[in-house]
Amino acid sequence: MKAALLTLGLLGSQALMVSDSIPHLNVEALCKSTVADDKAMGLALAQSFDGCMGDETAAQKQLAAAWQASAGPIRDQCEGEAVAGGFQSYVDLLTCLQLADSVNPTSPAVSLRGASKNRNKK
Repeated sequence: MKAALLTLGLLGSQALMVSDSIPHLNVEALCKSTVADDKAMGLALAQSFDGCMGDETAAQKQLAAAWQASAGPIRDQCEGEAVAGGFQSYVDLLTCLQLADSVNPTSPAVSLRGASKNRNKK
């Protein structure tokens, strides 16, 4: 029992260490699958493997600032979403972080007056 708790404790601390750095994702599999799916559907404007990899590389580079600015639980949640379904994507990871930031902005709320009935009551 103690060994199991120790193992869980170690796994928990490793998860915290992993979230401090951008995860390494295998995006090649996603891009190969995307190209194959586009070809199978006969899309006229199918994405190329190089185009897909270019998008993933650009997203990976943009992640540096977004990753450090995001809270640990948000990073963990977004990482989980980015690898769900067997395919891994930096574009999905970056999008998730950006959406989380827009929902929970780090800047303080601005006091808005608007058309409130209580606007002039102070």
